[in-house]
This record gives sequence, structure tokens and C-alpha cells, in this order.
Amino acid sequence: MGFFSKIFSKIFPSANAAEVVPAAPAVASAGAPASAAPAAPPSIPLGDVAPILDAMPGASGLNWRTSIVDLLKLLGLDSSMAARKELAGEMFYSGSDEPGSAAWNIWLHKQVMRSIAANGGTLPPELRD
Repeated sequence: MGFFSKIFSKIFPSANAAEVVPAAPAVASAGAPASAAPAAPPSIPLGDVAPILDAMPGASGLNWRTSIVDLLKLLGLDSSMAARKELAGEMFYSGSDEPGSAAWNIWLHKQVMRSIAANGGTLPPELRD
């Protein structure tokens, strides 16, 4: 099970996490083909993500809506740099931002949100691009 599948199964425990795949990055970096990501399976509506995450213990003390580190902490997953690098690899990161930089972490959070939506999660407008 990949790192993104772990994220997805924490949000939607009844979903088959083995079938989820990261969404293709919204903007392909120079030199990287836009079709590098596998096609997502047909989306099955699973529910609103924000209320699920807001209801989790500790959510009020974390900024999961904009922070990838806080999102991972909320889900009880490893938020270390090594874990985020693994996740970025699954999300097909090919940019030039330094791993751990603000721009890199913002991209990673947005890509996770896109992938959740591509696999059936419903996101409020402020979490969608």
C-alpha cells in the first residue's frame, strides 16, 4: 500500500484503498510528460472530506486545510521529511523547489487534495484549485 493509499484509507476507512491512485499533477513541469501518472479509477462519491477531518480528534489544533504536515499528523501518519519525500514521489513531483520548502509543501498538500477528489472525496471550494 502506497503512502497516498494510507492517507485515503484514514479518511475513508470503508473505501478500497488498494484501488486509489494519485491524480496527475495539474501542471506538468518542463521535461516531464503530463501523462506520467496512472489513470485514476472511476470516481465513486465517498463524502465530504472537510467535515470528516474536522471531526477527528485534535483537528481544532491543527491547520490541516493548508499544511501537509498537519494533515498527516491529524491522520496519525508519519509527517517526517522522509515520509513527505516518499509521498511527493508518488505524486510525481518533478519541480525544482527544495524538498521541505514552503512551495514544495504547498504543492504536496494541493496534490494530495486533488488526488482525494479524483478518487471520490468531495472538497469545499477553498481546497480545490
